[in-house]
Amino acid sequence: MVEDYSELVKMSLEGRELPRSLLLQLLKTDGDSLLRLLDAAYQVRRACHGRRVQIQILSNAKSGLCPEDCHYCSQSCISEAEIERYPLKTVEKLLAEAEQAASAGAVRFCMGIAGRIISEYETDLLCSFLEQARARFRMDICCSLGFLTLEQARRLKAAGLGRVNHNLNTSRRYYPFICSTHSYEERVENIRICKQAGLEICCGGIIGQGEMAEDVLDMLFALRELEPASIPLNFLIPVPGTPFGGMTAGLTPEYCLRVLAVARLIHPRPDIRVAGGREYNLRSLQPLALYAANSIFVNGYLTADGQCSDAALAMIRDLGFCLEMEG
Repeated sequence: MVEDYSELVKMSLEGRELPRSLLLQLLKTDGDSLLRLLDAAYQVRRACHGRRVQIQILSNAKSGLCPEDCHYCSQSCISEAEIERYPLKTVEKLLAEAEQAASAGAVRFCMGIAGRIISEYETDLLCSFLEQARARFRMDICCSLGFLTLEQARRLKAAGLGRVNHNLNTSRRYYPFICSTHSYEERVENIRICKQAGLEICCGGIIGQGEMAEDVLDMLFALRELEPASIPLNFLIPVPGTPFGGMTAGLTPEYCLRVLAVARLIHPRPDIRVAGGREYNLRSLQPLALYAANSIFVNGYLTADGQCSDAALAMIRDLGFCLEMEG
């Protein structure tokens, strides 16, 4: 059992790599140690991020129509989920959504564009939106765009894109169990292309897809090598009509909190966002997530509903935290 959590805090803040066996123990243990682990994570979080919380709002800018077979996703080519399917929204529609996000206190407006790649027409449309959004709003823009060429990444960067989301989703070992139409290595290479273009990287994963705790640690350590600015951690929502629709992952609020706390110890300085599945899996313990994470999504997750911004703001303020834009 862990006896000295203060040493974990010190190692984390000094940028040293924590012992894998110890972190695995922290993930697998249950019971009274949870509060001590959360306290250690909070000490690291407060030292690096204060008591600030980032609000981010996600737009499903292009829905469905994706040729990939990611088993968790309601928008994949093998999904039979009842969702809306539509092409990329117009510049005017995206600007209206960005304005709503700014009014809700978002520090970043995030867009999901379903598909493996974006066309030249879509690249042009996104560049037009980015140029206008940069002139009108103080928010940063993050996009999930699939696989980019270096030329596309550079164009989007020049137009005003600040950050690209491209998740590892799970460990290298487990990746073939969640997707067969592209590889883990292709995702890593795409992240490297985006970094080469000067874009910040948002990269995380999904917990609860049948992986082991060892896979969660493998993913978190792999993220250290990629040095993302932001790490979104999703907790699987089994969507009916997807291959994982009937999965009983056995996620408990306590385990989700342990994953977030261990992620914070491994990654003291990147933003850690408790993302999709927060409401579904953490339930009444959602507020405790902010002792490890410093960022949340509000108003939903692409094709799934989520906590509204007013309720999220009340939760943040009840904890004595403040919004990033206020702090």
